[in-house]
Amino acid sequence: MLEIKNLYKSFGGIKAIDNVSLEIEKSSITALIGPNGAGKTTLFNLINGSIQPDSGTIKLGHTDITGYEPHQLFNLGILRTFQIAHEFSSLTVKDNLMMVPPNQIGESIINTWVFPKKIQIEELEISKKADEVLDFLQLTHLANEYAGNLSGGQKKLLELGRTMMVKPKIILLDEVGAGVNRTLLNTIGDAILRLNKELNYTFCMIEHDIEFISKLCDPVIVMAEGSILMTDKISKVKENEKVVEVYLGKN
Repeated sequence: MLEIKNLYKSFGGIKAIDNVSLEIEKSSITALIGPNGAGKTTLFNLINGSIQPDSGTIKLGHTDITGYEPHQLFNLGILRTFQIAHEFSSLTVKDNLMMVPPNQIGESIINTWVFPKKIQIEELEISKKADEVLDFLQLTHLANEYAGNLSGGQKKLLELGRTMMVKPKIILLDEVGAGVNRTLLNTIGDAILRLNKELNYTFCMIEHDIEFISKLCDPVIVMAEGSILMTDKISKVKENEKVVEVYLGKN
């Protein structure tokens, strides 16, 4: 699904990403872990086009997407959530979902005069899709609630729901578990597993919660100081002395 080769990125002479190469397989849930400053978020920013690499390549399937802008990558199916949810707080939960699909006919004022019937049909289709997403994520009871009133975990679910409003090829999840209580975290984890198993969604997730990672992810990529330390199953990662030293903490 995604192939990265020999990626470099420096800031002020400091190597944030140092010769990173990795592959994310289609229909997998891949974890990206490592201590603070390991380069995980920088790598996500490179993949989704927020910043550009100094050198190296990023491919989506057979397409070289190196240097693409975020809106271009969104249209290709690379979607990202953030550690701090980016909801539209003054809109309802359902409206947050309905505004996601790009190039809606009703976005043009002229089209509202020329194609009112087409706009109505499209809005009904998008509304139906939003209802399906709300049901899937067990958020139907909050459809008409302002998104700004949601709890942190509910906002994370809403962000996941927004990715479901289009046809993602890969979803980058940035610490989806951060600040979320265990009950809602289990709900989020179950939703991710269902999307993966039932709809073949591909995920790559930055996460610190080892229990959460163990439940969801295979493989696990460990980063340290801007480089890839190892890639393996979580059981092997936990046993690796170098990983224990730099990430899990050595007694």
